[in-house]
Amino acid sequence: MKSKMDAECITKEMTIGEVVQKYPSAARIFTNYGLHCVGCHVSPMETIEQGALGHGMDEETLSEMIEEANKHLSDNPAGKAKDFDVKDAKIDLTDAAISKLKEIMKQEKKTGYFFRVAILPGGCSGFTYHFDLDEKPGDEDIVREMKGLKVVIDPESLHMMDGSRIDYIETLQAAGFKVDNPHAKSSCGCGHSFS
Repeated sequence: MKSKMDAECITKEMTIGEVVQKYPSAARIFTNYGLHCVGCHVSPMETIEQGALGHGMDEETLSEMIEEANKHLSDNPAGKAKDFDVKDAKIDLTDAAISKLKEIMKQEKKTGYFFRVAILPGGCSGFTYHFDLDEKPGDEDIVREMKGLKVVIDPESLHMMDGSRIDYIETLQAAGFKVDNPHAKSSCGCGHSFS
């Protein structure tokens, strides 16, 4: 039998950033209730209660939102980042993306560096993609190699991007990396953030 503590993973006293890090799938529930500060710069310091009440949510709706998030986590234990097994998870990069990254590395004199892929809290929908070039991976990073390109990603980001495809698109209007993420439920109008 589950204790009350096991059933209630999320409490109103937790910071928004803590919830997003521990239970990434709960962020979508918060944004559905209008609590978009899951991606705000103050989310590491602000509690769920402070964020909700500060944006006009009443106590009853706050309780309902937390209850729904906890129900979601009990129904979907994989929604907890720490329960995710990374060994079979994958991210694909198209030939165009790999080619562009190698070109960038050569231009920046960073040939042989790792291509870092991460998901960070931010944007108006809750999360943003972050790409960078790193000299070496971190202790907990997962490293994958694709056609001579070394890709690093932290376990939480891999959990949220499992099955994703990164492409490089060039049109007359714009050029850049595009992520096709099967876990993204929605994205904002600017196309830079998702939930």
